[in-house]
Amino acid sequence: MYDKTDPRAALAASAAPSAPPPAFFAPPEYGRFYEGPPQIDDASGRSWFLRGQNFVLAYSETKAGALFARDAQPDEYALLIPDATDVRIEAGDESKTARGPAIVFVPPGVSRVSLPAGGRLVRLFTSASADMVAACPNAASYATQRAAIPPFKAWPTPPDGFRIRAYSLDVAPQPGRFGRIFRCTTFMINVLDPQIGPRDVTKLSPHHHDDFEQCSLALEGAFMHHLRWPWTVNMNAWREDEHQHFASPSALVIPPPCIHTTRGLEPGLNQLIDIFSPPRMDFSKQPGWVLNGADYPAPAEG
Repeated sequence: MYDKTDPRAALAASAAPSAPPPAFFAPPEYGRFYEGPPQIDDASGRSWFLRGQNFVLAYSETKAGALFARDAQPDEYALLIPDATDVRIEAGDESKTARGPAIVFVPPGVSRVSLPAGGRLVRLFTSASADMVAACPNAASYATQRAAIPPFKAWPTPPDGFRIRAYSLDVAPQPGRFGRIFRCTTFMINVLDPQIGPRDVTKLSPHHHDDFEQCSLALEGAFMHHLRWPWTVNMNAWREDEHQHFASPSALVIPPPCIHTTRGLEPGLNQLIDIFSPPRMDFSKQPGWVLNGADYPAPAEG
């Protein structure tokens, strides 16, 4: 359910799921990084981790000279550089310096990511990166594949092959476009347009997803996440509504088919980033929504 001014109102309604109602609804996964100690605290800085079924999010507050090395990365991974920070990326025979705010996609194999002056960095890996999964405090939540989520399948390789691809987030809002969306073979990242001040409570967007998780990453401000699960014929599957306050930095993994909407609360900047793994086909079909769609082909449907 979207307000008529919300660009997502143009999305086609999904077909009713054919599967029988589940006997169990999975809970959300919470990462309030400001509340507890990091999972890693070393010479490169402090890093907090949270996983979903298909992905791992690593939020880092790095020191000058921080280095993150991948010696046998199994697939493409992503970097979100939220601030005006220089990040050096080396992969294969390529090297590039990206200045934030930016998103960078890094090829599989051997790579090095360094921050000469330090700063905030978000790294996104699929759950094929076993060492990243092991760092997550909620790793046990996904010991069993969640039935509502299909097995992960990467999107097609770019026609010109894997390489370091950096995209500036200095993109002006545009009527009819929903945020600033970039995709690769493993992720879709939507850096939502900045929200200044509290969200209008008469224009919320309660909706659900049938078969994929949404990760909402808060980097500035504070948010109230409203979560509701459907009632089924089996009352044992019912869950209470949740209204969860999250400051920054934090991340929430929303499971299907949880109905959800989020309110920014602070009088200043409230910045939210939505993350999906693999990319979403419905967003990809909307003309002009995916800003780097020419670099990454969508799979053939069916």
